[in-house]
Amino acid sequence: MFWVFVAIVLIVLFIPALIFCIAPGKMSPEAKETVKAFLGLNCAHRGLYSKNQQIPENSIPAFIAAKNGNYGVELDIQLSKDGRVVVFHDNDLMRVCSLNKNVNSMDFKELSKLPLFDTGEHIPLLTDVLEVLENTPVIVELKAAGTDNIKLCEETLEIMREKGQNWCIESFDPRIVAWFRKNAPDVLRGQLSCLPHEYGKVSKTTAFILGNLLMNFISRPHFIAYSTSPHPLPVRLCRTMNPLNVVWTVKPEHDIKFFENKNDILIFEHYEPDPKFK
Repeated sequence: MFWVFVAIVLIVLFIPALIFCIAPGKMSPEAKETVKAFLGLNCAHRGLYSKNQQIPENSIPAFIAAKNGNYGVELDIQLSKDGRVVVFHDNDLMRVCSLNKNVNSMDFKELSKLPLFDTGEHIPLLTDVLEVLENTPVIVELKAAGTDNIKLCEETLEIMREKGQNWCIESFDPRIVAWFRKNAPDVLRGQLSCLPHEYGKVSKTTAFILGNLLMNFISRPHFIAYSTSPHPLPVRLCRTMNPLNVVWTVKPEHDIKFFENKNDILIFEHYEPDPKFK
């Protein structure tokens, strides 16, 4: 009986603590209004780029193609050395530009000359992308690629307030999401996550914490954008509490209908679905 009592006490203590850690934040009226533009929307991952990268990811033509298809858009941003907000996914330039340097080690003037995947396209500024997207709903992923994440948040907020229409932010870094919670509570904010073993260069402890959304208590995200992998128990529980759930990145080989039924927003690539799935 003693061990049964101990088990009951641990469960009673554990469940409230878990709920506290993973609970979502309360949406502002402005965030609720933003949700209307995204609900049931297919969002093109890094724009509507081609699998062979002839229309490169995160390029102006990819974003124009997504806009013309009436899709939403997901894009990635980080800072150049001179503090410009550029649209680019990787921390380093090797995969996309065949250059063994980090994005934040070069000024934008230098970055803008680098071809994307040996095409005639180049790394754009966030402001340039917003000009071509106009009213297209945009999910802005802030990359924790440098040391000055506060400046990235500040610059992003200023640009999006001035030039964005329907937009929200997300990040794998809970500290970035928390910055928006504190400094722009009206902005719709999301926590990106995936299974612990899918994280890159972080410790196993950090991956476990992030993959199970145990830092939500500092960021209180309005939505969870989780990978297509099976969800751990804390993630499943969090999704039942969340008013908005997002999945990334849905591909042709996946059970697309399954993800449509389970989510409110889909981030997709390499196929062309209907713009709205519900």
